Amino acid sequence: MSERSRNGFNQQEIQRYSRYLLLPEVGLEGQQKLKAASVLVIGAGGLGSPVALYLAAAGVGRIGLVDFDVVEYSNLQRQIIHGTGDVGRPKLNSARDRILDVNPNVEVILHERAIDSGNALAIIGDYDVVIDGTDNFPTRYLTNDACVLLGKPNVYGSIFRFEGQASVFDAERGPCYRCLFPEPPPPGLVPSCAEGGVLGVLPGVIGSIQATEALKLILAEGESLVGRLLLYDALEMTFDEVRLRKDPDCPVCGEQPTVTELIDYVQFCGLDPAEMLEPSWEITAAELENKLKNGDRPVLLDVREPHEWDIAHLECARLIPQADLPARMHELDSADEIVLYCRSGERSGRALNLLRDAGFLRLKNLRGGINAWARTVDLNMHQY
Repeated sequence: MSERSRNGFNQQEIQRYSRYLLLPEVGLEGQQKLKAASVLVIGAGGLGSPVALYLAAAGVGRIGLVDFDVVEYSNLQRQIIHGTGDVGRPKLNSARDRILDVNPNVEVILHERAIDSGNALAIIGDYDVVIDGTDNFPTRYLTNDACVLLGKPNVYGSIFRFEGQASVFDAERGPCYRCLFPEPPPPGLVPSCAEGGVLGVLPGVIGSIQATEALKLILAEGESLVGRLLLYDALEMTFDEVRLRKDPDCPVCGEQPTVTELIDYVQFCGLDPAEMLEPSWEITAAELENKLKNGDRPVLLDVREPHEWDIAHLECARLIPQADLPARMHELDSADEIVLYCRSGERSGRALNLLRDAGFLRLKNLRGGINAWARTVDLNMHQY
């Protein structure tokens, strides 16, 4: 009988996993559990990068990846599974190649689509453990609810600027994400990493914690983060812990659940005000360029932060950060035509709504923000 037929591993694999095999909590039996396990990683970005790499290195037999984005230069500061040569490639293809380079013995399943209420149960149902590496609330609530309905553990992670969170939501043993956050925050209250920034190593810390929790679940070893929320502050270099309790009135995992099937999570979380703007409230970069060339001089209102202004800004623009706008609205004249812009159009869309509610009517939002201007008008301007 060959070595592979006796224990499921060849000599190269035994050498590859030797440091695991030396751990009494893992050993050959535990390594076999890892090889037989399947983990779904939702998102091949900042959190998904270290998660997927460490799961592959550990020998998890089947790794599923969900993503539909392409690699951009702005990803490379934190999404370490991708390289400079991958810019422009689908993230799933880049991630698959890197995973198989780390460990060709694992099977990588690609789900190149947005996970939604129509496909989530079918996708998640094929895996033992789900790891949430998402960066938006609709997908986060969708992932939670699908995992509760299917009885799957959901390894949660979240990052923003210099802070991160991690937990394991398993409704069969403890609380779910909705027990902690019954309702999503109002749209626009919590900026995305694209708008607020993130320390590049932060997803490495939180993603490594998520990978650790997934391995512990598979091995059935140690004390998991079920019922605990781990809080990390990179600037202070501190870890804090909050104990979580299952909410008996939770709409999805409570004693009398009202959410028994997946819902419309975009509607549940509310649309981004920038996305709700009608075309009449928007102006393209080309249209703004023509307006300026024809001698029109609208007030160009930059609602970004001063450090973003230093990277790039439109000539003759005025800087009033979005957070300061309510207190400085009196500096603007409602009779003027005002074109608002930010990095991508999201914050300026919210600022436009604020001004509109205050009685300003001659308003336009620069669609795509200053990055759109840099892409189509001023090619020498920095994008970020």
